[in-house]
Amino acid sequence: MCLASSNRLMLVATIVSISVLTACGKPPGGPPPAPGTPEVGTLSVKPQRVVFTTELPGRTVPFLIAEVRPQVNGIVLKRSFIEGSDVKAGEVLYSIDPATYKATYSSNQAALSKAQATLTSVRLKSDRYKELASVNAISRQDYDDAISSLGQSEADVSSAKANVESSRINLTYTHVDAPISGRIGKSSITPGALVTASQPTAMATIQQLDPIYVDVTQPSAALLRLKKAMAQGDIQKSGASAATVRLRLEDGSFYPFEGTLEFSDVTVDQDTGAITLRAIFPNPHTDLLPGMYVRAVLEEGVKEQGLLVPQQAVSRDSRGKPMAYVVGTSNKLERRELETERAIGDQWLIRSGLKAGDQLVIDGLQRTSPGVEVKPVPWQSQPAALANTSSDLR
Repeated sequence: MCLASSNRLMLVATIVSISVLTACGKPPGGPPPAPGTPEVGTLSVKPQRVVFTTELPGRTVPFLIAEVRPQVNGIVLKRSFIEGSDVKAGEVLYSIDPATYKATYSSNQAALSKAQATLTSVRLKSDRYKELASVNAISRQDYDDAISSLGQSEADVSSAKANVESSRINLTYTHVDAPISGRIGKSSITPGALVTASQPTAMATIQQLDPIYVDVTQPSAALLRLKKAMAQGDIQKSGASAATVRLRLEDGSFYPFEGTLEFSDVTVDQDTGAITLRAIFPNPHTDLLPGMYVRAVLEEGVKEQGLLVPQQAVSRDSRGKPMAYVVGTSNKLERRELETERAIGDQWLIRSGLKAGDQLVIDGLQRTSPGVEVKPVPWQSQPAALANTSSDLR
């Protein structure tokens, strides 16, 4: 009984204490904290040099390509190369049966010898007739006939020499040589096959892979926008580096060697509205093979005083227009409408709406609105931004 009475007394004392505190306006824990000036992370906008690049799809193309075809008719006796190997210019690839061409060559040589012998006889006769005609020992007609015979014999010798040379060339054509150095593909002809000089099918194909071309296409509209920006002075040519090209391979990695831009086509494709650009790359290890799909990264130009801001600082209003906040006079927030030019990595290139020296708000806008006084603190930047790569002018 005593214990129960004691507990009841303690409960009553506690209730009385709480009632007294509540009546005095002092709840447990003290008064709520007074609202303070919100902090925002800011970044000072600074102009910097911005290199404009474009990444375009393309295909690799051999530097040189030659289809090996026969220039005489005959039976193939031998193939002298390994398919897929490297061959040198002038190397014998196929041997065609030379028997008939050797016989023709020997016959034409004999005809040349006969014509040369006849020419010797006619020349001696012409010389004798010349002496006799000078003393009127023969008629003028006989001397003229001797001069005519000499000219005909000289022509016969020239014709015989041409026949010999023609048959010699045909005989050399029985050895089908490599016209260029490069890598040879599969053979469409096997020993024992009949080939003809006018056949449509190539015996094999040789491709020179070092260096190698990369053909890419660029929309003509993007090229026009780039030229317009350069004409207005928004961007400038990047000098000698404007011709530098990098290559992104199919697995996403970059090719270790840089290339140079060779030329851009002067005609727009009517079906695609694109212009073809050709770049040349060293290929010492033949890592690039003809027909590979790649993406070429071309340097277009440079903007010396570009304004780049983190993308997280730019939001959209109800109309979808880009906007951002800056800390103005008296540390009050100001809203700015922006015009962006293009995305470069994880940043926006600003065309208008910001100027150098503006304190751009990056984070901390959750409890703020335009005109509110804030406390700016330096924004801690994130890890390095992505490479300056974009598809085209916006």
